[in-house]
Amino acid sequence: MVLLLGGAYCAVYRRQRELFLMVTVYIAYFLLDTQTDFYRDNGRVREDAAVIFHLVCLLLPALFGLYGAWQERTHLAQDLLARFAVLFAVGSVALALEQSFPEALLGWLAEIRWPSLHGQWMSLIQMAYPLFLAVFILLVVQYLREPRPLHAAQIIGLIGIFWMLPKTFILPFTLNIMCSQVMLMIAAAVSHEAYQMAFRDELTGLPGRRALNERMQRLGRNYVIAMTDVDHFKKFNDTHGHDVGDQVLRLVASRLSRVTGGGRAYRYGGEEFALVFAGKTAEECLPHLEAVREMIANYAIQLRDQNSRPQDDSTGRQRRGGSASSTVSVTISIGVAERQADHRNPDEVLKSADQALYSAKGAGRNCVMTFGQQSRRGAVRMA
Repeated sequence: MVLLLGGAYCAVYRRQRELFLMVTVYIAYFLLDTQTDFYRDNGRVREDAAVIFHLVCLLLPALFGLYGAWQERTHLAQDLLARFAVLFAVGSVALALEQSFPEALLGWLAEIRWPSLHGQWMSLIQMAYPLFLAVFILLVVQYLREPRPLHAAQIIGLIGIFWMLPKTFILPFTLNIMCSQVMLMIAAAVSHEAYQMAFRDELTGLPGRRALNERMQRLGRNYVIAMTDVDHFKKFNDTHGHDVGDQVLRLVASRLSRVTGGGRAYRYGGEEFALVFAGKTAEECLPHLEAVREMIANYAIQLRDQNSRPQDDSTGRQRRGGSASSTVSVTISIGVAERQADHRNPDEVLKSADQALYSAKGAGRNCVMTFGQQSRRGAVRMA
């Protein structure tokens, strides 16, 4: 049931890597569950129990690591066929060897190749331990390079499998519980990443417009919405290029995400951002908005050649400390509106904040303007 639900979920979102991870875990579960059922019903293990168990201990981490690190490609059909071909080839070879040469295969799997490293505590074949360690390192490196819920679920799932296998015949219920948990974690990771894709902006890491719309439906009686725009961003983008423009958007987003006073930043679209303060008045929010505006205006961005960018952080800090490269700075304009008697709807408050933003632009930019009031001007910093 878990495989059907999780597999259907993966198929809907076209997540083939997660699908084959779940299939691999289920195949291992099916093979071991057949053995434990026979052991429970007859009080003895089947004749092929040892070779099947050792094969699972070897192939399960190997395929789990392979599919875990196998990135999805553009051509979904080709990718699906390649993954299925690998699983079919490995399964066919293992089945042929188990059926044709069971004793020789069992001896090869159970052989102690490194006596000095063998311990009495080892409940699995010796080859399984370095294989689990190699796959663990691979998945950890993958997570450090690209932290994602799926990559975290893979690491936890591998640890769970490693803990489960020695207890397969001692505590058979752990097999059912752990395999179900691993598949559920993978399905939950798909769900979480689907949520992030829908509600979080990929470039800046801030919640996106859909998240803002959802948040606006849950605001109370008192709240403030501030609309923010990067000044002269199109001209800046045309002059310095889109890579530097993306860097500016990430910089502005990181500073807005640190706004104090209980504000929450959202990527509204393009170079526009929104800040929501629940349970606040405009006067309470203005000092915090002034502080974040000034923080961004006073930040100097170093323009460096991307081809000569240092590989390590220490060299980069030394270059930044004594760099003679050109610097630029950006400013933002902010329009603020709060819920009032004639603006009860969050959409109306948002439109009022947008009108205040246009007023801030007309007042010279790099300032904070409250809807219906005079602007609070900041010191305009010239590039």
